Amino acid sequence: MIQLSEVSPRDGLQPVREFVPTETKIELVRRAHAAGLRRMEVGSFVSPKAIPQMADTAAVLAAARELPGLECTVLVPNRRGFDAALANGAHRLGFFMSVTDGHSQANLNRSVANALEELSQLVRETPAETRIRFNLSTCFHCPFEGVVNESAVMRLVHAVAPLREDMEIALCDTTGNAAPDQVWRVMARAVDHYGERFAFHGHDTYGMGVANCVAAWEAGCRVIDAAAGGIGGCPYAPGATGNVAMEDVVWTFTRMGVATGTDWAKLLEAADFAAAIPGATPGGRMRGVPAARAA
Repeated sequence: MIQLSEVSPRDGLQPVREFVPTETKIELVRRAHAAGLRRMEVGSFVSPKAIPQMADTAAVLAAARELPGLECTVLVPNRRGFDAALANGAHRLGFFMSVTDGHSQANLNRSVANALEELSQLVRETPAETRIRFNLSTCFHCPFEGVVNESAVMRLVHAVAPLREDMEIALCDTTGNAAPDQVWRVMARAVDHYGERFAFHGHDTYGMGVANCVAAWEAGCRVIDAAAGGIGGCPYAPGATGNVAMEDVVWTFTRMGVATGTDWAKLLEAADFAAAIPGATPGGRMRGVPAARAA
């Protein structure tokens, strides 16, 4: 069985310019949960000046924590976010940094080395009962530096993995420009060294999102991120469009005989809801296939 992590409440809504009402975000979380999804990235404790859309993360997290069996992840960029996440009871902290200096400077205004130093300290300070995901952005392609050297990715994996043995590490295709063979090679190398502790986060900018998810799975990855309705983007990755659509990922893995633990009809309802949020940019294919609707 594959673990699916729903990222629409955070990564899906982060680039929307007009503020999405808190109740809409909470309803999105509830609909995804009703569809059987039990891991969710519900928000980010970032500066509201930098990303106003995430200013209500504490309220969304509080509502999400009431849903049975749901593991709530919040993204944490620095110590201030770290303190807020712990104070508000996040189940999993989502640290993140870039593999390339170009993206790191644009996204976090710091070098890769400086980001790693700060986050390493935060990992060491995280309570043992709080789960961690360490997200590595631009593992395959950088909007500022182009295709990323695979050895550079592995050097950072080797630096991060020993920080905490039970820490999940996500290899992220931030721009959606990865190729399936590239995803397979990098993921296979990581899994070969450190086992099944890796996740894959992809975008569908170039239409290869689902293929890349399958490549990650075939390389040994067992946690895949996706977003209801394929909504999303990245304000710090010029040209990157939405996340891989959750409904497309579920359809694909179901056809492959891999259990997803989801309710197909309710999953489509969640996707329709996400795609209809004003300002969101939807993607994916399954919502528009009549035969899939009737399945």
